[in-house]
Amino acid sequence: MAAAAKAGEHARDYVGIAERWARDVVAGKEVACKWVKLACRRHLNDLKRAARDQAWGYYFDRWHGDDPCDFIEKLPHVEGVWKTETLFLEPPQIFILVVVFGWRRREDGGRRFSYAYIEMARKGAKSTLTAGVGLYCLTCEGEVGPQVIIGATTGEQAGKVFKPMQKMVRASADLREAFGLAPWVRSITCETSGGYVQPINAKGSTQDGHNPHLGVLDELHAHRDRALFDVIKSAFGSRSNPLMWIITTAGFNTNGVCYEQRTYLTKVLDEVFEADHFFGIIFTLDDAVLDENGKEIVPADDPYDERVWRKANPMLGVTPTLKFMRDEAKDAKASPSSEGNFLTKNLNRWLNANSAWLNITRWNQCADPTLDWDAFEGLDCWIGGDLADKDDITALVLAAFDAQDRLIWKPMFWLPEAVLQDPTHAEGKGPAPYRTWEKQGHLQLTPGDWVDHNAIEEQIEEWIGRFTIRHITFDQFAAAQAMASRLNEKHGSGDEPLATILHKKASNVTDPAKELETRVKGGPARLRHDGNPVMTWMASNVVVSRRRDETILPIKESQMSPNKIDGIDALINAIAPAVANAVAEDDGMDEFFKRLRGAA
Repeated sequence: MAAAAKAGEHARDYVGIAERWARDVVAGKEVACKWVKLACRRHLNDLKRAARDQAWGYYFDRWHGDDPCDFIEKLPHVEGVWKTETLFLEPPQIFILVVVFGWRRREDGGRRFSYAYIEMARKGAKSTLTAGVGLYCLTCEGEVGPQVIIGATTGEQAGKVFKPMQKMVRASADLREAFGLAPWVRSITCETSGGYVQPINAKGSTQDGHNPHLGVLDELHAHRDRALFDVIKSAFGSRSNPLMWIITTAGFNTNGVCYEQRTYLTKVLDEVFEADHFFGIIFTLDDAVLDENGKEIVPADDPYDERVWRKANPMLGVTPTLKFMRDEAKDAKASPSSEGNFLTKNLNRWLNANSAWLNITRWNQCADPTLDWDAFEGLDCWIGGDLADKDDITALVLAAFDAQDRLIWKPMFWLPEAVLQDPTHAEGKGPAPYRTWEKQGHLQLTPGDWVDHNAIEEQIEEWIGRFTIRHITFDQFAAAQAMASRLNEKHGSGDEPLATILHKKASNVTDPAKELETRVKGGPARLRHDGNPVMTWMASNVVVSRRRDETILPIKESQMSPNKIDGIDALINAIAPAVANAVAEDDGMDEFFKRLRGAA
């Protein structure tokens, strides 16, 4: 087994299979959802980048892509009845393995990806694939004393991965002999590497002391807290080539660690974040595509349409069988209490989850890093503010409409420096890379644990002195009232205050929110911004509540979500007065507002 792998005598061209499958997915020849298409496109784009940019820190190695696939296909089937004695990988499984293990770091040849998040419907052979990955990492990666830790909410759940591994070792004399493997009741030991496999449960506080080379988290959606995730993650520090391998189906808790990781992945795939260490793929149904009025342009996938089931079940027909899915669908139709289970477990749909509001692909197309402050000189400008105090981000946005009637803006963000001292905001633990953004100049820190509102007011005064400011609009935060009063005393003109407060409710924000929505969809011809990564992150976080009266309210996905939207609120505040004037009566409307109204 080991000798064949070392000689490069792999049974199939797994790398070629993975690339062909990825190209078919992107071309629409394979039934796949948005997130699978983006994962495939990412791999194909990275292959092009690695070929043309030798300075990039990663390269793709065919041998490392082929080897785990070849190893796993030599493992015996241990559950069910199959046509072959050993495992046979399907293209989606091969793609996952090829990408995770084929991409390497130029500096030392280690794996590029230290995190792999795999989400698909049940009966997709996730546990069997993971058992093979665990045995491969235990025996074939050249790690000294590799520890493979399998974590789940209960010992029984951890056994879903551990027991197949145990059975594979017991069923294969060649495997035991090649690597000196010994299956025990609660572990598997490896003589050649000096490592072991051990299942643990989710009592994270009792699991310190591990030094995992591979940390497996099974059905992460069911974890009540992030304790075990954090324990395994923090234990990676002394390993040069660790891997967190997460497998899960959808669930209900959109405030938990699983949905947090899923959300992070969607932002990586949407190119909101650049995270070269994080691989992931989500097999699920597609949501509806809406126009600016919330009307469906493309309907959401019908969960009872057999043609879309493969999106959540990429090996449909092999596992699960089509008969199994049809029976589950019949039960769901007959019993409302069964429908939720059908959607989450058989179609991998998160219940209680909201869809993102703004199209981030179009948003990114509107980015122009050359947009500087000089572009606002000579234009009528608006300022929007969303103020915070202790542990939140404060946002200011300067907005204008240029000679081409494009909405242009640049944001600024502030955060108390004490926030970054909190361990939950350490790089990789918090919802976003605050430290990196601060170093890049996209996020300003103010001393202590409170935002210095004097710094915010000084910035506004600087803009007033440099640009033609038509209006300043704040949120209804208490500090904003005082700041607005001071600005009006200095710069107001009688009955026309320069600064006002806009209460965030649907009736107040619908018009500016729809204006923003329309311009994002209109692309670069309607919108221009500087590509600030903090603002892009916030744009990707916004969901929208649509009302029967056709009003909308942009909000966070949940009240306690750590994913901020302050910059978008500030932008909506900034353009609200301009849009309000644009939709007003024509009487007394100046040419600028007539032009804006026509563009909208």
